Amino acid sequence: MAQEYKLILKYADEPGYTRDLECYLKHGGYAGLKKALAMKPRDLPDGKKLSPQEQIREDVKTSGLRGRGGAGFSCGLKWSFVDRKSGKPIYLICNADESEPGTFKDRQIMYKDPHQLIEGMAISCFANDVHLAYIYIRGEMVDGAKILNEALKEARAKNFLGKNILGSGYDLEMHVHRGAGAYICGEETGLIESLEGKRPYPRIKPPYFPAVLGLWMCPTIVNNVETLCNVKHIVEMGAAEFAKLGTPNNTGTRIVSLSGQVKKPGYYEIEVGKATIGELINDPKFGGGLLDGRKLKAVIPGGSSAKVFKAGEKFKLKRKGADGQMTEQEVDMLDLPYDFDSLIAAGSMSGSSAIIVMDDSVDIVKALENISEFYAHESCGQCTPCREGALWMNKALHRLAHGEGRAADADYLVKIADNIPGGRTICAFGEACSWPVQSFVGKFKDEFVARGKADEERRAREIVAPVEQKQLAPTH
Repeated sequence: MAQEYKLILKYADEPGYTRDLECYLKHGGYAGLKKALAMKPRDLPDGKKLSPQEQIREDVKTSGLRGRGGAGFSCGLKWSFVDRKSGKPIYLICNADESEPGTFKDRQIMYKDPHQLIEGMAISCFANDVHLAYIYIRGEMVDGAKILNEALKEARAKNFLGKNILGSGYDLEMHVHRGAGAYICGEETGLIESLEGKRPYPRIKPPYFPAVLGLWMCPTIVNNVETLCNVKHIVEMGAAEFAKLGTPNNTGTRIVSLSGQVKKPGYYEIEVGKATIGELINDPKFGGGLLDGRKLKAVIPGGSSAKVFKAGEKFKLKRKGADGQMTEQEVDMLDLPYDFDSLIAAGSMSGSSAIIVMDDSVDIVKALENISEFYAHESCGQCTPCREGALWMNKALHRLAHGEGRAADADYLVKIADNIPGGRTICAFGEACSWPVQSFVGKFKDEFVARGKADEERRAREIVAPVEQKQLAPTH
């Protein structure tokens, strides 16, 4: 039976818990940072020594922590790519833009437990020889920026930031930078461009991999809010203990944003892979089921850019049996474990861990039009396939949703969507705007065709009717 497992949100929603430093310290706050700064070099069998920073980096890799922002890439591996030989300063940026529709998990941390983020960042900075870090927060989160700035002020006053932190000889400064509400700034190189004061056009990779040529052309680490918070817990509990949480290759916990037509929308922290999509939707401890009298129609499992699942869909997935051998099994969509690998194998992704539930009252055409309108508006406009394609798809969907559709629009939409991704754009926005169209139309094509056909028939009647009336009109 699936259960909530609160690691990141252990105290955030407890009665009486406040976001100030005093309360955080009473609950063991900054113990992880103190432990990190007090670490000693470790002797290796070959006579070499492993520095405290290297030990932490190795622990993060051993823990199996994967990015919680969207791609699910290994955090430790990402850190290992940082150019440490260039002589340039290394920067760390916390991506707190959280702009994927359906996602509202990171703001829970920033608004309710900001010092946990600061501590996680401080440990990550120490581990990577970073002395200047930024929290890039979405512009609409006005209160969030104020809360974080106040928390930074408190941390500086107690020497958890600044010069010679806790007498360790390590210096670190941290700043909050407010964005302007652009979805594209969730893409790490677009975010970096914005932080430098430029238009947030994503950079071409290669050569502009942030780990080598990031902020001000210096090595840069960009991690998500939830990802950085996990670093604190890895240091405190140890990599091996952290890796016991969740499932193999999907370790730790995940905060899931659950929205749509469920009785209890909200955010829930689970061990990765220890709950299925069906349990998250229907279990009384989580979503509590659909609204009375409704039937499930579709589920978007990882934020609006993730490919949609149709109710009743089944997938053939490879699973390890009791004998340790891999066998192919048929799995219902609701029985998919909510982890990185299972959802990828099923043709979608967990993305920003935002589940959007749609019941049989939802107009699928209008739902896709709504998503498409968002992406057409948010395209940065740098790449032609994305700039033009996102707009064309939205225009076609607007026609369909407002009585001007054509039966051929379904195929037309897929044709456009198929010609945007696949290396034709600089960043993954091309995929983000295309995947919803490809999957919605692919799985609900009959609804799109029926809508377009009905519109064509209605327009034909409207043309015929005035002609008939004119023929029947009396002559004088």
